[in-house]
Amino acid sequence: MAMVIYALYLASFVVGFTSVIGVVIAYVYSGKGPEWLDEHYRYQIRTFWIGLLYSVIAFMLALVVIGIPLLLALAVWLIVRCVKGFKGLQERRAPDNVDTWLI
Repeated sequence: MAMVIYALYLASFVVGFTSVIGVVIAYVYSGKGPEWLDEHYRYQIRTFWIGLLYSVIAFMLALVVIGIPLLLALAVWLIVRCVKGFKGLQERRAPDNVDTWLI
């Protein structure tokens, strides 16, 4: 299910609401698997909430033009976190730096 959540996060570039579905699934499945998998769910939940905060700030700053490059940086940030998550899932290990606000 964790791979599906990462895919939903990436699909949110095309269909905006899929990340909400992904975080709901992450909340439902968290605490119900091995520790390394639970860390992925925690990472995904944090990715959603931190991304939401960053996007709100970037949209507000888009009114003064500086938010546009921030939105691009946010897209790169989300893609990198999802790729790192996919890689960790394939190796059956927890993602690195789950508590970080960056990458």
